[in-house]
Amino acid sequence: MTNKKSKNHSFKGMSYRKVQSTNSKKRSKLRREEQAWLKENNYKNIGWHNVINLYSKIEEFFQKYQIEELTLEELFLESDRVGNKYLTSQEITEFNQKLAIEVNDIATIIDQQFPDTEVEFIDFSKTSSKKYRNKKYINL
Repeated sequence: MTNKKSKNHSFKGMSYRKVQSTNSKKRSKLRREEQAWLKENNYKNIGWHNVINLYSKIEEFFQKYQIEELTLEELFLESDRVGNKYLTSQEITEFNQKLAIEVNDIATIIDQQFPDTEVEFIDFSKTSSKKYRNKKYINL
């Protein structure tokens, strides 16, 4: 009889059981629609390949949640980052140079349209420098 050593598999540093429990916990945090979708599309938490596929799909849902919560500025930055994946470093440099030139041109036009460089401060605090007194009027 030969001794067969079973290989210890791991996925992202987690054992099979750890991935299963992580999937269960994260799946319970998903919206009901996503949970139903996973069930309808046969994403199971049994078997190495199924567990890994389920883990990946749950992560996709959570990434989608993060994107939904982003502000408009963060969405533009994310789209810029994704778009830069498909450009060479030379193309990115050329684009940034052209963008800098355009921004400087716009700043020049704004300075021409609004030449006032004097800064005005307005104090809206409750205390004022003038104090008003109540004067009593005497009828003569």
